[in-house]
Amino acid sequence: QVQLVESGGGLVQPGGSLRLSCAASRIFFRLYAMGWYRQAPGKERELVATITTEGITNYADSVKGRFTISRDNAKNTVYLQMNSLKPEDTAVYYCRANFQLRTYWGQGTQVTVSS
Repeated sequence: QVQLVESGGGLVQPGGSLRLSCAASRIFFRLYAMGWYRQAPGKERELVATITTEGITNYADSVKGRFTISRDNAKNTVYLQMNSLKPEDTAVYYCRANFQLRTYWGQGTQVTVSS
């Protein structure tokens, strides 16, 4: 079955950086639009960033200029580079793969920004 496995989360101080990775298996990765979403306690899951099959990116206003999404089709992996992290970025971050009517989610990785 399809697997999306996130990694790279952890505890970081405000102003710090993290890079999340999402490795996909059992899908034709280059056909899929990929995205990162996050969910903070008591809040709805929200879009963070997406990248199309052509590499076109889109970001939530709250992360523009701080986060960068990228993909490596040879490694079936999508990344989220997060810089200048703020306490309000604390959440579980989820990877999503989407192609036509097929949507898959990873299990999530916790990011905590705190001093």
